[in-house]
Amino acid sequence: MSKRRQVRFGLIGCGLMGREFASAIGRWCHLVQTDVEPVITAVCDPNPSATEWFVDRVPSVKSVTTDYKQLLADPEIDAIYCAVPHSLHAQLYCDIIAAGKHLLGEKPFGIDQAANKLINEAIAKNPNVLVRCSSELPFFPGAFQISKWIREGKFGKIIEVEAGFWHSSDLDPNKTINWKRMIAVNGEYGCMGDLGMHPLHVPLRAGWRPKNVRALLSNVMTHRPGADGKLVPCETWDNATLACEVDTGSQQFPMIVSTKRIAPGHANSWFINIYGTEFSARFTTQQPKQLSSMPYTSGGPQAWHTVDIAHVSAYPVITGGIFEFGFSDSILQMWAAFCDEVVNGREGMKQPFYCATPQEAAQTHAIFTAALKSQAEQSTVVIDYSNVP
Repeated sequence: MSKRRQVRFGLIGCGLMGREFASAIGRWCHLVQTDVEPVITAVCDPNPSATEWFVDRVPSVKSVTTDYKQLLADPEIDAIYCAVPHSLHAQLYCDIIAAGKHLLGEKPFGIDQAANKLINEAIAKNPNVLVRCSSELPFFPGAFQISKWIREGKFGKIIEVEAGFWHSSDLDPNKTINWKRMIAVNGEYGCMGDLGMHPLHVPLRAGWRPKNVRALLSNVMTHRPGADGKLVPCETWDNATLACEVDTGSQQFPMIVSTKRIAPGHANSWFINIYGTEFSARFTTQQPKQLSSMPYTSGGPQAWHTVDIAHVSAYPVITGGIFEFGFSDSILQMWAAFCDEVVNGREGMKQPFYCATPQEAAQTHAIFTAALKSQAEQSTVVIDYSNVP
């Protein structure tokens, strides 16, 4: 195999997901057919302890700063991974794009629709910059196989789709409040903005863009302890269930999308269930090796088939097919897709499933904005996609 081309990265925001990226790079040797390799050369965070983690563990890091603009001015940096609170997305993402750096940014690509519009305007002015949104869970083998079945048109007429991302990290009422419960930092979308790209990535990629939404939003924990232990208001939505209608022009069907921070018993569960007249399929990360499907022919039996799916990922790895695929593996696969597209372009990628796009992120903003209106009016709201590029 020819020598891999390096993509030199700067990290802005050195928290949990930045460390996951560094860990993925450390496991890059697991990938057996890639012609690209990421290298972290610079890190930026206002918290010294966050950057110290990288200095101590990532030998390639040459520059440490609290000023992100130093990274943007560095000609030795090709791309940026930016993981900062939602209120900072518009300013930082626009500056990164204007500096000509490729960007993988965290969802939701802006605290609200106005911020998202600014980011898309920056992208339009810099067409040579690749911009993608972080969304790793559809790279699980079961989800990857379902995406393949969608591309093949295997389902026939779609009857219904259910997609969700649930976890129970906020079930404890004594958990100290964090920025995700503050409108000024997280935005009014609440759990939708923070989690919503995960369940919507595959449906939107399939072209299943909902035309309307009836939202059921809930703020389960209205108060939490602050840093001093005194109770303070929780301002954002804990859980969201969105009942949507999809009209592709050739078929219509209902789609239920749910995001939950308080889902008892769910550590980090992503799922998609697709029911069709000729084929149905369902997958959840709760059972990462199991994929269920039901082929159906007229007059035939209706029987679900569940198999232990092999470790078959978008990008082949050294791991044997009998072993389990996990969250860190999905992050490795997502980063492989981003770096592959940076180096080879969409048409030259080694496999067809690319990272979530800014257009898909803009569609989620249209959906979430309509969902807020639906909740306020207690009605079904038509989704306005006029701001989607």
